[in-house]
Amino acid sequence: MKQRKLSFWQRLSYFFHPAVNTEEVVFSPDRRIQFKFILKQGHVSYSVLKDNKILVKESRLGISIKNDVPFGERLTLVRTRARSFDENWETVWGEERVIRNKYNEKIFYLEENSGKKRLITIKIRIFDDGVAFRYEIPPQPSFSRIVIDDELTEFNLDHSGDVWEIPAYQPDRYEYNYERRKVFELENSVHTPLTVHSPHGYYLSIHEAALYDYGEMTLKLNEWKVLYSDITPLSDGAKAYVELPFSTPWRVIMIADSAISLVKNHMILNLNDPPRSDFSWVKPMKFMGIWWAMYVGEWTWAPGERHGATTEHMIEYLKSCKSLGLDGVLAEGWNNGWEGDWLQNGAFTDFSTPTKDFDIKRIANFAKVNGLDLVGHNETVGFIDNYENQLDEAYKFYSENDVNYVKTGYAGSMMTIHGNREWHHSQLGVRHYQKSVEIAAKYHICIDMHEPIKGTGIERTFPNLLTREGARGQEYEGGSLLPSHATILPFTRLLSGGMDYTSGIFDLTNSVKRVYTTLARQLAYFVVIPSGMQMVADRPRFYEIEKPDAYKFIRDVPVNWETTLPIMGEIGEYYVVARKGRGTEEWFIGGVTNEKERKLKFSLSFLDDGDYIAEAYLDAENAHYRDNPLAMQIKKWGVTRNTNLDIFVAEGGGFAIRIYKKA
Repeated sequence: MKQRKLSFWQRLSYFFHPAVNTEEVVFSPDRRIQFKFILKQGHVSYSVLKDNKILVKESRLGISIKNDVPFGERLTLVRTRARSFDENWETVWGEERVIRNKYNEKIFYLEENSGKKRLITIKIRIFDDGVAFRYEIPPQPSFSRIVIDDELTEFNLDHSGDVWEIPAYQPDRYEYNYERRKVFELENSVHTPLTVHSPHGYYLSIHEAALYDYGEMTLKLNEWKVLYSDITPLSDGAKAYVELPFSTPWRVIMIADSAISLVKNHMILNLNDPPRSDFSWVKPMKFMGIWWAMYVGEWTWAPGERHGATTEHMIEYLKSCKSLGLDGVLAEGWNNGWEGDWLQNGAFTDFSTPTKDFDIKRIANFAKVNGLDLVGHNETVGFIDNYENQLDEAYKFYSENDVNYVKTGYAGSMMTIHGNREWHHSQLGVRHYQKSVEIAAKYHICIDMHEPIKGTGIERTFPNLLTREGARGQEYEGGSLLPSHATILPFTRLLSGGMDYTSGIFDLTNSVKRVYTTLARQLAYFVVIPSGMQMVADRPRFYEIEKPDAYKFIRDVPVNWETTLPIMGEIGEYYVVARKGRGTEEWFIGGVTNEKERKLKFSLSFLDDGDYIAEAYLDAENAHYRDNPLAMQIKKWGVTRNTNLDIFVAEGGGFAIRIYKKA
């Protein structure tokens, strides 16, 4: 095999006098955070401090290679390179229109001092709100591919810190309730983001950015009670097969002085590349779906007398969609493959053939004439071989029929890839998810990904990935979701990006699917839980006939934001956030609490000068998420930037406020 040429610095490295032992410190731009890079007796490690307090004690670095010694031993430092970077960049959509990307970077070029004298680079970026590092393996003189057995990366935290965690390697992927425990109490692998409250009072969240063609990083305690990166394995036990040159995802430690300031962290997006092509065609949306009617048993996914995805039902929903000011309608169960036990049908599901009672041409034409969009649905049940065989053809079919949005699904505990059973978050799973996003982009289709790989900021590079699931959403209502869940998500799962929570359920007393929230809380979700595709999940009659006054907030609230200001919150207790609509002067505030009622007091000092009207959707004094969920009051009053609000929130409740300039 023809070997790749060494880069200039690799050839030059042989003329430098290598350093065997060294310790170098890289500071954040504000100099509050320190990243210490340590090379000692050929081994590399690091530590992290803030305000001279140790947050991450000395922790190992390196990569374990199959049938070879690990990258991380017998190393010498060849040279370093440092730079500072500062830019403002504009998002295609999201929680902020403009994001600042400011960091100090140092690159450590390392070479083994014996054996094959392999080369490895460790790149470090220090922001004012955290640190990130990754391994870069350049072309080598004697080989061009490697098999990674594992990473040796450690995160040596104080054992007495509190963590909020969900378990990894479980049948329901990321769809578990968060539990709070001490670091030393973690028994098995857990998913990231893993949020930690350190004994020093700081809040940390360990995650990764720019995850491509590699197994997801989970975290696990070793025998010394130190967290290490447990990379999701393939079915043969390997963690990744990579061709050189190769870069791992960024290992990220977000750091904040308080829980609420952690929510403002943009490191995950900043560590991804800008879009590689024109994505000006991407448009966030609010949409309805026939999904909830099937979930409560009115209709079925499978064809038959109560089939949901029929031409008649779709036309009916599209008419309601237009009158309600929404952008489109989602169809589930529209294609062949839902008969019988659909969880067993993934090997032969057809993603381009509608059922006999679903006239896609007529439906698409009706939508187009009325300025609406269709959201298609692909439930793969994790049978990736079958899906990928149809992927390009299916997306071409959607494009030709003006289906510009697709909700993908991967139900099931494992994926079938190349005939093997693989974890959703293995290298092959990650590779498939990325392929689906890129083929969708080819046909100008936006994606809402369910049972997904976790967010790692790639929506900066591929903005057509508008949202994901990746946590427990409202399909778990009925006893499997506690009110505290929504007060934990902003500090954990939502640090990795927006979520399709399927908000806006107004039928709160349905005995088939009992939703344990107040009505005001359902409105709050549209602000509290961001998503590039916000599903208005209930049936049209509950908006048009039952609760049109409450629905007005959903009509008014945007999906795309100019800026976001987390106002107050404690993990598992309560959360309040304000967002300004992109291209408008209107602000929207959402707040949720746990099982405790409380009064939340905050200032409107973020407003510009002038007079405003606050239109508030509030829990009534007698509201309760179990006993009286529909009790809500709508109030209007004049406010300015000097106004302080004092909002009552019922048990399991919330509130939503629209603020607009007084005419």
